[in-house]
Amino acid sequence: MNPLIELQELCALFPESDGQPLYAAAEHVARESIPPPYRDMLVHEHHMTVTMERFHNCAVDVEVIDSKYVGDLYCRKILLRKHAQDQVVQFGIVRFNFAYVTPCVRREIEAGQIPLGRVLIQHNVLRHIDLGAVVKFEAGPGLSRYLQMPEGETTFGRMATIFCNGAPAVDLLEISAPLA
Repeated sequence: MNPLIELQELCALFPESDGQPLYAAAEHVARESIPPPYRDMLVHEHHMTVTMERFHNCAVDVEVIDSKYVGDLYCRKILLRKHAQDQVVQFGIVRFNFAYVTPCVRREIEAGQIPLGRVLIQHNVLRHIDLGAVVKFEAGPGLSRYLQMPEGETTFGRMATIFCNGAPAVDLLEISAPLA
């Protein structure tokens, strides 16, 4: 699938309440063209929870901005923040098919208290992360508000699929806050 079409589909799950766009522009870019430190942050097949914690040298907390079911799929819009701080390090949208995890894992994810990656790791869910695409974003009003960055400033994100117990269970949009 075209990554920009998938991006639009994920963003359409949670349109901004004020009608303003999340981003002003988005461009699918080659992994090799991503500048450091974004390349290390995004171009890998690991959980972003672990990557963010390693990069920022602290635990991260999840804030669920919105969640809903679309058919059998659980969807949520989130922020990751540095633990016990107000600093946002990531914006994300998740679409999860719970058919591939236990009821206990499902309950923890729905509770929204622990980042998704941490829940899967703690429950030892057999998983593989497939990096689908890296995207360069020009912040619109939504990203500006969520990532505490000026409109028009550039940042990078990724789209990925998490396979749980061999099945494609989770579609992700993960956008990094601007990195110094």
